[in-house]
Amino acid sequence: MKFFRFFISILLSGALVYILNQKIGDIPPLGKLLDPFHGFWQNAVDDPLDIRYDISLLQLKDEVRIQYEANLIPHIFSKNDYDLYFTQGYIMAHHRLWQMEFITFVASGRISELFGERALNYDRLQRRKGLNEATEKAIKALQDHPEVFKSVKAYSDGVNAFIDQLEYKDLPLEYKLFNYWPEAWVPYKSLLTQKYLADDLNSDRDLQNTNLVRIFGKERFDFLFPDFPDEIEPIIPVGTPWDFEPLETFSPDSEEVKNAYFVNIPDRFKEGIGSNNWAVSGKKTESGHAILCNDPHLGLNLPMIWYAQQLNSPDINTFGVTVPGVPGILLGFNDSIAWGATNADRDLRDWYQISFRDDQCDEYQYGGKWLKTQKRIETIKIKGRDDYSDTVVYTHYGPVVYDRSYMGDSNRVNFALKWTAHNASVDYKAFYDLSRAQNISEALAASSSLDCPPQNFALASRSGDIAQVVQGNYPLKWEEQGKFIMDGSDPNYEWQGYIPKEHNARIINPERGFISSANQHPFDSDYPYYYHSRSEENFRNRRINSILSASEDITIDDMKILQNDNYYSLASSILPVMIDSLRKEGLADEQLQVLDLLIEWDYMANADQIEPSYFRAWYKKMYNLLWDEFDVDVPVEWPSDYTTMIILTKWPTDTAFDILGTEDVESIKDIITESYTQGIDSINTWKELNNGEDPLWYKFKNTHLTHMTGIGSFSYAQVPVGGYSGIVNATSGNWGASWRMIVELGDEIEAWGIYPGGQSGNPGSAGYGTFIEDWARGEYFKISFWEDYDETREGVLNILLTKKAEVEN
Repeated sequence: MKFFRFFISILLSGALVYILNQKIGDIPPLGKLLDPFHGFWQNAVDDPLDIRYDISLLQLKDEVRIQYEANLIPHIFSKNDYDLYFTQGYIMAHHRLWQMEFITFVASGRISELFGERALNYDRLQRRKGLNEATEKAIKALQDHPEVFKSVKAYSDGVNAFIDQLEYKDLPLEYKLFNYWPEAWVPYKSLLTQKYLADDLNSDRDLQNTNLVRIFGKERFDFLFPDFPDEIEPIIPVGTPWDFEPLETFSPDSEEVKNAYFVNIPDRFKEGIGSNNWAVSGKKTESGHAILCNDPHLGLNLPMIWYAQQLNSPDINTFGVTVPGVPGILLGFNDSIAWGATNADRDLRDWYQISFRDDQCDEYQYGGKWLKTQKRIETIKIKGRDDYSDTVVYTHYGPVVYDRSYMGDSNRVNFALKWTAHNASVDYKAFYDLSRAQNISEALAASSSLDCPPQNFALASRSGDIAQVVQGNYPLKWEEQGKFIMDGSDPNYEWQGYIPKEHNARIINPERGFISSANQHPFDSDYPYYYHSRSEENFRNRRINSILSASEDITIDDMKILQNDNYYSLASSILPVMIDSLRKEGLADEQLQVLDLLIEWDYMANADQIEPSYFRAWYKKMYNLLWDEFDVDVPVEWPSDYTTMIILTKWPTDTAFDILGTEDVESIKDIITESYTQGIDSINTWKELNNGEDPLWYKFKNTHLTHMTGIGSFSYAQVPVGGYSGIVNATSGNWGASWRMIVELGDEIEAWGIYPGGQSGNPGSAGYGTFIEDWARGEYFKISFWEDYDETREGVLNILLTKKAEVEN
């Protein structure tokens, strides 16, 4: 009997071990995961400097020395460029391997492999955008620049050297949770990451615009969504002369806005997002040296999108940040120049309605002829079920993204995408060359390699020059071309080439002593080429320019204050009108008390204030009542905050104030009073859900840093930071300043930086959220920028990488 019981216990134990090591649904193989010697416990690292490198690597040509600061920022000192980029890839893989590979899964439409069928629609959309084919073109184009391509290849070699020495216990935690193994890294993945950035920063609204015109008519559309509002403060100051002869464009007699209402398209547009950069010349600074500032605003995810480091070889000495998976430095400085960037969005993606001969989609109509399509079978692997095959039809414009089989509701919905990101480009070369530029002229020339995503580059040099260039590959279009769906059968709707790069808007050493961009209009309507976008920002730019214009003897501390400025310009412009239009008779005591608070408010949106919470609750209710006619069953763009401000302050009798669904014709007073009551009620509801707490601004807006997979225990909620969309510190719920950098280019470069995260991508590491608290408080770390390696430096960890063959001999 004892033997029988022993035999049964062995069987049960064996069965438990077998079950725990199988992947069942979304449950990871718990046996491996919970193994204290190899599972997730191995990822709990108390010391963020627990590097655990193999110090001898076969691929190295010479020794490489690394100095790690306590905050985990590496300074790589190499004797040649191959070893420099190899080591960068090796280090990046050590700290961010899962993140860099996960980004490529997202970009290439492979998320279903990890999360199952629920991710299928997303993967289909990514495949249909044509990013994979565009990356293949980019690889071929970059190979025409051998030295640049070598850096990408060396980086890949370094990543693979790290992967090759991994054991299960060393895997980043997410691989263990989702039970898969890292793939080999290839240059394709680095360039795919850049193409994904182009997608993430794009905001075309052609399909929504088409719906708006069909619903409201062209006149109302133009009134609410003008290309150039009456009052703008562009990046390139008004009145700047254009010293070139523009290319001519042919314009058809008319463009018919055609197409049935389109439904179900994904909508990722965020109102008021963007970035800031500026540079001030020495004549406005206390030191007499130029200062450059940059704070790109991106999604607040963990691990954070940036990784900071210094790269030093005989050919380069630069510090800055890059995106995991992309070699080099994307934003930063070297011995001679500093550069920062904001998104220079324009309508770079156009949609063409395709008329197929039949349901087989083998031919489509164009110019009175039938052209043949090409088809690409996309095989999508899905966790837990059979592969899914999706046929993507290609026209000469580009892929047919939306059709009967994907998000279309009728045979008429066949929309092909033409996009500058589809072109063969060498975008990475721009940053490779920027890192080596020695003056403004070389920096401007370097930036010209960037096609997509276009950027507003702010530049400053050690010699005192400052410049701004709106850089990208912009289509040459006739007036309003691409604002709406276009007829794919008519050759008149083709792009007519591209604006020459030397015609892109720029300014060097302006008289006012500073340059700046905050995603506002790049120029005024005098610019000789057609411009259209839906991402312009008209509050941050005014605040930045007003402060810089009024400032003298500017210091680095002044720039820190400006980057963290929480002045709510929208509220200062609109709240007095709202208060004046509010019917105060009949208000309850609580409502009157809140009103008194708002009347006395200084318009600052600091983390510990309650006034911005009450304003935002009121404004949101007012906005929804004002624009209720936009609450329709098809995708449309809603008017911007800037347009809302204009309507309230200049057009108080506009038809927008009439609420649909009521018999009465409401006035501005009706809208304002009703929304005020609703806003107070929404705050009270929030308080009930939060144990009666005061609606402190940071709690109410809930700035949060979310792990890329959404795992709550790897995320941070209610980060105590102020700001909001449309504020210089544009930190909203899950979007904000992703990397604050300030560089003063004196005899000795002084630089400061911060981002909301940490260098380590391991949630179990002390280096995972190193900078979050300081970032929320508006503090920075001082950037160490060293000319060469010095083993006597205090407070650093010195690591030596050597060629393996030399060690063995």
